Parts: sequence; C-alpha cells; structure tokens
Amino acid sequence: MFKTFSISLVLLISLATCASHTTVAPNLDIGKTPISSMMFASLGGKDVPTAVPDLTVGMAEVVHQLTGAASTNATADRWNVHGTDLGHMFMHNDDLYMMFGDTYGPEGGDWRSNVLARIADPDPRNGFSFAGMTEAVDGTASELVRASRVPGIEWTVIPTNAVSAAGQMVMHYMSVRAWGDDDRWYVRRSGLAASQDNGQTWTRSQTAIWPAGTGFEQVAYVQDGGFIYVVGIPQGRFGGAKLGRVTPEAIFDPASYDYWNGAKWVSNIHAAANIVPPSIGEVSVAWSAVNNRWLMMYYEPNQRAIVLRHATALTGPWSDMQTVADSRDYPGLYAPYIVPGGDVDGTLYFTMSRWKPLYNVFLMKAQIGTETLAAQVDPTDTSTTPID
Repeated sequence: MFKTFSISLVLLISLATCASHTTVAPNLDIGKTPISSMMFASLGGKDVPTAVPDLTVGMAEVVHQLTGAASTNATADRWNVHGTDLGHMFMHNDDLYMMFGDTYGPEGGDWRSNVLARIADPDPRNGFSFAGMTEAVDGTASELVRASRVPGIEWTVIPTNAVSAAGQMVMHYMSVRAWGDDDRWYVRRSGLAASQDNGQTWTRSQTAIWPAGTGFEQVAYVQDGGFIYVVGIPQGRFGGAKLGRVTPEAIFDPASYDYWNGAKWVSNIHAAANIVPPSIGEVSVAWSAVNNRWLMMYYEPNQRAIVLRHATALTGPWSDMQTVADSRDYPGLYAPYIVPGGDVDGTLYFTMSRWKPLYNVFLMKAQIGTETLAAQVDPTDTSTTPID
C-alpha cells in the first residue's frame, strides 16, 4: 500500500511562500544554501535537483535463503550455523562483510552471540555467496565478542551495525540484560568493539561505552562528507530515530559526537530530536544517487511490516512510510538491512530475517523508482536568506 509523501508537499509549500517570507532551512548544515536560491542545493552532503521526485517501492520478493541448512551457502554443514539473524553489512578494504546476531547449531545448541561472514562478490545480483566466516579452531563460526551469559546483567551481546573507520572494523553492539514480551528487550549499555585483522579477533573498547537510555542503543551507520552519521533507536522496537555524527578518527570518543536537535548540531546526546517518529525497529540507511534520496528501511512493529521512507537530507523531513514486506506474506519478518557498496538504482536489495520456525536470513529485492513532480524553482529568486 502506497502513501503520498509529505516531503513533496512541504517543499512545494515552502517554494510558494518564499517570495513573501524570509526562509532559513533548519535541515541544512551550517554554510549550506537554501534549496529555493539555486538549481541544485547541497543537503546532507548530496546535490539534489530542484524538481522533486516522488519515490515508490514495490513489494519485496525472496531472492534466496542465505543462512541455515536450506541455504545456498550451506552454512549448517560448513560452519555449524543452523539458525541466525540480522545480517547487516559493511564494506572494509573493498570487501563486503555480513554480521549476524545470536547464532545456533542443531537443536539450539552451540550458542554464539555474534558471527561474521565475508561475501565473495559484493554484487547482490550474483547471489551473495559466502567466501568464508570467522572460524574457531574446529572450523565452526566463532563468536566475535563474548557475552557474559548472566541473565539480568549481560545475557547476550548483539551487534546492531558495523563500519570501517580509521583502518579498523568497528562493531556497535548492545549488551542485552533481559528479553521482554511484545518486541521489547532491555539493554544494560551499548558500546564499540574493534578488529584490526579483518574480523579474526575483536576487542571491546573501554572508552566507547554509552549507558542505556540515550536513544542510541541500536544504530545504523552511513559515511558521508567526512563524517560517520549514526541513526539511533532505543532498546526494543517502539522508539523514534535520532541522528548523531562523528569523524572516523574520533569514533571511540563519546565526547566527540554531535547530535541533531531539530535545528542544529549540539554536543548533548539527550538533546537529540527524533528525525522519524515511533515506532521503529531494526533500521538501515543508504544513499541512492540514481533516485537522489536517502533511503531508510526498518521494521514497524505495530504494522508487523518492513517499511521504507526517503529524504533529501538525513536530518529530514522524511517521507511517509511505504510497506515493502508484510508479515502476512512472510511470518516473523524483521531486520531489513540495505546492501551497501553500490548505488541503489531500480532494484533495492536488502537482507531480511525471519523468526520461528525459520530463524535465518534471506536476501530480498524490491523494485524502486521515481515519478517527478512539477516543483518549479526560479533560479534567480533571491528572496531567501542564506544561512550564516
């Protein structure tokens, strides 16, 4: 089911009124020029044409199963991965890696909190064959960051995303102290772990630790314009999305992060405003140059669906959501992660997890495209005031 995107309406209204009002665009970085004063405006580090395209996405379909005994990668036989979830991806040294959450052998045995695979070919059109996984001595997929396994303190350590920064692999994790009902869980803290040997060994940072309650217990990373942007959501699946940023070399220093408060970047994490309202589950974000949009996919727990929003700037405004996959078609679906490394053109590839009885990760695809609206902009209009 498709909805009309509010972003187009907002831009049309602002253009119609700019002749009689002084306009300051709060979603632009300092030094950026408002969209109505030039044919191309830089929003969130991207050049966006003034004709505003509406973006529509079709319903997703399965390409194939990536993990488990029935998968094309035969992970049960090769690495004792019979069941796992998440499958979020990141590029490092020109290779694509896929990181998973709680992982099990047959009948729920051999529990590992997090494991890692390297993709042989980063182009999802070629099937996402696993070249290997980080292995233990016995050849099974090894746990990257060991959990204490103490209920109420640290039951498990779940990776929420990873990024390549300062020559290292950097994992963001949430230390889960307890699982609740109805899409809720409780986090003791979140933090970063790093690997300097392409994922073979990992060390938890002693400085990059955030207490629960910041709204960044789970994250999606995107790199743009010299920054790593951090889209954060709280523990569980019922909060909104907030936005932070940091330079790659300062990623392990919590004091170096800035946060979007709805009008400007500030240093106080508790001042971060929602860029997208609740309710948001596992989230991923990617830039599509072909469609001139940031794309955000996430699990919406109230609708039991995977949805898509788009925006010209990470700070928003973000469009209304469109359904990409529905639990009536894929029972137990969650955790949509857009495939990074290449441009999102007419086909949007992403991974999707499914809960019981499957508990594995699938490669999915959906068709996506634009329908340009007649948003006419006068390039000679100088009625707006540039931001100082």
